[in-house]
Amino acid sequence: MSDEPRAGRYALAGATLALGAPLGLLVLRALQAGRLSRSWLRDEVSADPWTYAYVTASTLVVFTLFGLALGRKAGRLYHLSSSDPLTQLRNRRAMEERLHEEFARSARYGSPLSVILLDLDGLKQLNDLHGHRRGDEGLARVAEAIRNGSRATDLAARWGGDEFAILAPNTAAAEAWRLAERIRALVAEGGPLADAVTVSAGVATLDPSRRVAASDDLIRSADAALYEAKRGGRNRVVAA
Repeated sequence: MSDEPRAGRYALAGATLALGAPLGLLVLRALQAGRLSRSWLRDEVSADPWTYAYVTASTLVVFTLFGLALGRKAGRLYHLSSSDPLTQLRNRRAMEERLHEEFARSARYGSPLSVILLDLDGLKQLNDLHGHRRGDEGLARVAEAIRNGSRATDLAARWGGDEFAILAPNTAAAEAWRLAERIRALVAEGGPLADAVTVSAGVATLDPSRRVAASDDLIRSADAALYEAKRGGRNRVVAA
């Protein structure tokens, strides 16, 4: 998984940093008094426990709240940098990062890994006939079908202008084909753009018994299958 920023991590870091505040106060007092020994430190804390309790509690609250705010901001920035603004799916960079991770995991543990590439059929014609706004609606429709048809463990992204990609970990070839077919059917089954919007899909699976040199080879196989689906009449799914 990508190392997405979490607000809790920042809050924990802030709380840890805040716990150093009493020590800083002790050092300051020691410098002012010109003394620094174990007995002096013990006596200093015993003589003024409320001050050290106040410093500990207040700085802990302040640094924790600051860490939470920083973590939320970092999370929003991460979402913006890894998402496609039109479809709200992940972007290509986020998909490529996850693909390399899942490819390495599949190679290590011998688990199947599938990639699905989907292409909106006739986007140029849709734009030419109805305008780019209608083309954007078509892309959004495909993205919605992908969200509704895919599983929680899948990662979906807008791969290019009219292309989408789905990464399906622990998914064998037959199951990946059914996943792609389910999404294809969802796109074509209804709605005001049903007569104009369809998708073609190519599916490729990393078989643990047949080693692939790199994750890019898996993408190339899916892309070749997608080309076959296009050449075969569109609005269909082809497995590599």
